[in-house]
Amino acid sequence: MKGNGASDSQRLYVGVDVGGTKVLASLVEETGAVLARERVPTPRNGGPEPVVAAVEKAIADVLAKGGVKADRLTALGAAIPGVVDPKTARVVVTPNMSLTGVAIGPHLEKRFGVPVAVGNDCNFGALGEKWLGSARRFRSVVAMLVGTGIGGGIVQKGKLWRGAREAAAELGHMVMQIDGPLCGCGNRGCLEALASRTAIERDIWAGIKAGRESVIPELNKQDSRLTSGALAEAYRRGDPLVAEVLGKAQFYLGLLTASVVNFVDPEMVILGGGVVEALGESFLVPIRVVAYQYFINQDGAKDVAIVPAKLGDNAALMGAAAWARMKLAKT
Repeated sequence: MKGNGASDSQRLYVGVDVGGTKVLASLVEETGAVLARERVPTPRNGGPEPVVAAVEKAIADVLAKGGVKADRLTALGAAIPGVVDPKTARVVVTPNMSLTGVAIGPHLEKRFGVPVAVGNDCNFGALGEKWLGSARRFRSVVAMLVGTGIGGGIVQKGKLWRGAREAAAELGHMVMQIDGPLCGCGNRGCLEALASRTAIERDIWAGIKAGRESVIPELNKQDSRLTSGALAEAYRRGDPLVAEVLGKAQFYLGLLTASVVNFVDPEMVILGGGVVEALGESFLVPIRVVAYQYFINQDGAKDVAIVPAKLGDNAALMGAAAWARMKLAKT
């Protein structure tokens, strides 16, 4: 399927980020300028059909908000939290939502009449940061995204490195502690089980339950879930329990950063995701200290930039739009 044949300067793309709680969509020009944004809640129940319907709604709404009809689009990109077959645009597996086995690419192509590129959300997050974020002047980049889980993406020589089976850069499932805490993937000691938001929240509540003093119960307005605001404020106040739990997470994130640099040797490592966004630059400082300590090339350590992501929630959907541009260029 071909695009609408518009000149390069007139091409329009939609990038979509399908998340566990929300579907984000942006209408994007060739330059990366965003013309419109839309957000739709992700249905929690009912199988894949309601999720696909939410994706369709987000796309239709962002087109309407931008005053653009579907036949003006050149291509569409969709970021999925799981493993995707890029040749068939079929979702192989999504551990935390009901899209496993869904051929979402062909479905969206039929619905909107434009080429659709589908890929992993963390890979697209790295690509988005390369296109318009922290890494726009770099060609070799690793992104580590710390949220409910931990994901990653690698850009080498300006191109996304997806791996032989579309599962490259699953950084959250690098085993960092033998016989460590159980991870959601079924293994023990993964980085995700040690340093993700889920792990941080687990360890803080466990400490409070064991009798440790903390300002978290005072700050947190939700009994069942630790809010980002409460976590950030407790960290700012120097809460001993929070500092201890985050210190452990920072140590393991620093170790993995060093391991990734020793293996891939990128120009830049980007840290993003909800935890990094909530806690800010001060959260990164100890990570850098640990990472630089473990770099094998100490002479070149100062040349490796370890920086926060710039695009926030927009990284994956802008990467999806960027991937759609790249796919179109090859057709």
